[in-house]
Amino acid sequence: MRTSRYRWFVLAMMFCFIVLHQADKLLISPLTTPIMEEFGINEAQMGLVFSGAIIVGAIFYPLWGYLYDRFARAKLLALAAFIWGTTTGLSAIMRTFPAFWAARASTGIDDSSYPGLYSLLADYFPPKMRGRVNGLLEVGMPIGYLLGMILALTIGGALGWRKVFYITGSVGILLAIAIFVGVREPKRGSSEPELESLSQMSDYRFDWRVARRLVRNRSLLLLIGNGFFGVFPWQVITFWFFRYLETERGYESSQVLITMVLAVLVLASGYPAGGAVGDWLFRRTVRGRMIVSAAGVIIGAVLLAITLSVPSSRPLLFGVMLCLTAFFIPFAAPNVASTVYDVTLPEVRSTAHALLSFCEQLGSSTAPALAGLIAVQLSLGDAILYICTGAWLVCFIFLALTAYYVPRDVAALRAKLQERAEFERLREASASNSLR
Repeated sequence: MRTSRYRWFVLAMMFCFIVLHQADKLLISPLTTPIMEEFGINEAQMGLVFSGAIIVGAIFYPLWGYLYDRFARAKLLALAAFIWGTTTGLSAIMRTFPAFWAARASTGIDDSSYPGLYSLLADYFPPKMRGRVNGLLEVGMPIGYLLGMILALTIGGALGWRKVFYITGSVGILLAIAIFVGVREPKRGSSEPELESLSQMSDYRFDWRVARRLVRNRSLLLLIGNGFFGVFPWQVITFWFFRYLETERGYESSQVLITMVLAVLVLASGYPAGGAVGDWLFRRTVRGRMIVSAAGVIIGAVLLAITLSVPSSRPLLFGVMLCLTAFFIPFAAPNVASTVYDVTLPEVRSTAHALLSFCEQLGSSTAPALAGLIAVQLSLGDAILYICTGAWLVCFIFLALTAYYVPRDVAALRAKLQERAEFERLREASASNSLR
């Protein structure tokens, strides 16, 4: 019972990490205009600022994945929080655009630290709960964006954008201390149905032979292909939608705040809803998570196209359609993360998730800059429409193919875990007999 309660404490700690880290990471979006004005730069140059952190994050994903599977994930998450605090502080100090660009790019180091967080929680919660748990966890992303927006519009408006970075950087260092002291490291694989009843279990760690087999896992490779295109829309919406409302919809700050708060709250509800529906359908068919994911991206693409076509003279209809779109577009996120763990062994899950995230970041790293270039030539609305709908249509194909292949990969994993369970029982019985 104590362990059962403690895992919810760990979930709460990881939720705080995501909320506060996302607030720090994404508050640059609502601060885009004052930053551009201070440095005297255009959309294309600001797009390079966004893309710099994404590229650095992509480079560090494989390293984080290896370290998480090799060493204690909780301690490494504390290190990531400390790096977040220091690099954000550097961003606030820099006074020239090249120096600011370099400091902001360095924030990508901790942006790629999430695989260990998901892997840690996968060892506290069994497969049948992971969609809901990941959905609840990912609520922290839009809530963090909302918190960052509020900080930008209140503190940033009153004290300047640099003060906001000082505050969020300090929070990162405090959270590093809390995670280092309060979060324990579970055994890898301890929540799997085949292994959870064992009184003793080997400590499985990163193995190159097991890691190399990941490139033969069809479901994982298809999810990586989906990820390469799947984050394009999120990068564009995250970094440019605030300015789109200001410049092309003609919204005042209060209108932007109301519109974005409502949309983000609805978006937040979409994560646990998608995860819960994915868990429910997964219990009926192992293709369930991928069916929900594919449905989410295709519905989201259609609704976004309709939303952006609403005239600026009809803000109420635009807001309603934006919220409806926001509900469906996160359906895939918790189910994709859960499926990675449905088809990979516990000791390489951080590596598998890091490979997925690396390709997500690598693929989408050019998205903010590309959107900025399209905006200069056409408009931000066109950039958002073309990039988002095109990427989601490609994702639908990858997710549909994953749904076809995933049953055999899930079965292969469960068979391997059952072999491990039998080995552990034999080892335990042998040790018991030797004592007699």
